[in-house]
Amino acid sequence: MTTTTLQVPDFLEENHNDTVRFLAAKLYESGKLSLGQAAEMVSLTKAEFAEILGDYGVSYINYSYDDVMADVARISK
Repeated sequence: MTTTTLQVPDFLEENHNDTVRFLAAKLYESGKLSLGQAAEMVSLTKAEFAEILGDYGVSYINYSYDDVMADVARISK
C-alpha cells in the first residue's frame, strides 16, 4: 500500500480517523476500492467497515442501476 500526504484543514485533522474513514467509504461507494481494500485502509475488518458505512451515507450494497438491470435480464431468461 502506498502512503499519500494530503493537506486538509486543521479542523479535519483533529478528527483524523473520521476523515480517513469518510474517504475510504466514499472511495468504496465510487467503486475505486473494494470493501476489503477500504477496510484495510482504515485498519478495520470487512465486517467492522461494513457496519460504519451508514455513518457516511454509503450503502453496503453498491449496485448501480445498470448492474441491477443486468441481473434482472439474466434472471428473466
